[in-house]
Amino acid sequence: MVSSGIASLDQILNDGYPERSSILVLGQAGLGKQALGYSFIRSGLTQGDYCLYVTHRAVSDVLRDMKGFGIPEDRVPEWIASAGSPSKCDLRDATAISYAIKQALQQNAGRRIRVVTDVLSPLLVLNQSEAMFSYWTQLLQEVKKHDAVLLATGDEEMHTPATIASMEQLFDGVIEMKLYEQGLTVTPLLRVRQMLGQPPLLGWFRFSFVRGMMEVAPNVT
Repeated sequence: MVSSGIASLDQILNDGYPERSSILVLGQAGLGKQALGYSFIRSGLTQGDYCLYVTHRAVSDVLRDMKGFGIPEDRVPEWIASAGSPSKCDLRDATAISYAIKQALQQNAGRRIRVVTDVLSPLLVLNQSEAMFSYWTQLLQEVKKHDAVLLATGDEEMHTPATIASMEQLFDGVIEMKLYEQGLTVTPLLRVRQMLGQPPLLGWFRFSFVRGMMEVAPNVT
């Protein structure tokens, strides 16, 4: 198992994400999905893993966010980004993004590898769903050849239910985040829809942020 970087989430997941797996995090924009990616990267950097962050944003923007979530500026991953990195993330060239990720995997074979990416939804919007299904199938197969875990975030409201269902079939784990509104009370919730090697976890867990760090309530809501 590979730690998620969030102790309370690891407890729910029986010590973390399965090794050689891919995890899809779904939810509304601005809900905190990136916190799962930041925590996962922070944990890997602490343990000496090779960490790669693939983003359609500029490195400077992501670093600003990471700082807010407790990631020190002197400990950062390798980057494939739209600006500020040697390897560029051009959403108009999905093939180049895939090639750069695969090259990083191959160059770091023999090490534990962690990959976090926020390009899934933009690529789905810019390309046909059928092509992206094949694209992610091939990429995730490459991940499984290495001691690697890939975590991808997606904005669920940007896609049709059929597209989301197709993507979920490709990933070993699916974590969903949402806001539950009751009157004037808004509660952020998280659930593990599926996870390789584990029975379904039926129910929702509350999550919150304390001093920038994400915490998941141990009791099901």
